Amino acid sequence: MDPVFGQLSFDDHEQIVFCNDKDTGLKAIIGIHNSVMGPALGGTRMWNYNTEWEALNDVLRLSRGMTFKSAITGLNIGGGKAVIIGDAKTQKTPELMRKFGEFVHSLSGRYITAEDVGMETKDMDTVRDVTPYVTGISEERGGSGNPSPVTAYGVYLGMKAAAKSQFGTDVLDGKKVLVQGIGHVGETLVDYLTKEGAQVTISDINEEKLYQVASKYNASIYTGEDLYTADVDIYAPCAMGATINDNTVDKIKAKVIAGAANNQLADENVHGARLQERGILYAPDFLINAGGIINVYAELANYGKAEIMSKTENIYNTTLEIIDFAAKNGITTHKAALTIAQNRIDQRRIENAAK
Repeated sequence: MDPVFGQLSFDDHEQIVFCNDKDTGLKAIIGIHNSVMGPALGGTRMWNYNTEWEALNDVLRLSRGMTFKSAITGLNIGGGKAVIIGDAKTQKTPELMRKFGEFVHSLSGRYITAEDVGMETKDMDTVRDVTPYVTGISEERGGSGNPSPVTAYGVYLGMKAAAKSQFGTDVLDGKKVLVQGIGHVGETLVDYLTKEGAQVTISDINEEKLYQVASKYNASIYTGEDLYTADVDIYAPCAMGATINDNTVDKIKAKVIAGAANNQLADENVHGARLQERGILYAPDFLINAGGIINVYAELANYGKAEIMSKTENIYNTTLEIIDFAAKNGITTHKAALTIAQNRIDQRRIENAAK
């Protein structure tokens, strides 16, 4: 297999940048998938990948997802992403983040970074010290702050829209919801669900955080051997991607899948179709988790909190439209969302060529 262009996840990406710095230990990959709609915007994820191939695969899939996320949400921005290989708890330093910022700056605005897994708002502030091509910086420095709460709000509204379509009501009171992954976004989602009266069960690899969140929101902790077989109404993947795969897709008992994780379908065609065959409604991840990109895009488009919330609340309506479009055209919800997003990109490409 060819090292980069032969990767299964390579989807005509425009640019892939490998970043290495001996002094700080930085090993990072920046992926720019598509810039037809504008500069590529997407967060930086720091993760202790098992192999460099795993990191490359992740940045390719994530950057592609950002292209469609921004397009389906109506933002004039392209798709990109970055990954830093390493343990965010033990290997992340201000020096490493500044060096990463220098690599971002070297791209002259083709890629604009933001916060993702393993990152905090303070890290974006550090990157801002060396480049203007970063969003999600602290409000004290004129930014929009942590995007996680807005991401969670969008996921919550997308989940309600999917519930309305599947169960006939968007009221989640009494519904059994399994939230897998209780990081910044997952915990806030648990808060929304608990306040509405849902029966929330949580799962996470961090046991300390698990018990802390369970106590705080009076949530149940999943104790079974295989959470995909859990007897719940809604499954909300909010950790890493590809949890819906050959090993899990036929086990899932939930009737709705709606979560914050990116790239939840290991194979979007195979597993999207299998969920549809089984009568499980999938709320496309890149649609309902777009609150974060809406939040950080505000720094580029100069709109305020009111418009951030308005655009995020529209995720509810867009989710219903996607579900309806999928049903009318006999395609999966994931394919429906991709089609509408791609149509917008194609139209912009025609407009750009005519200029």
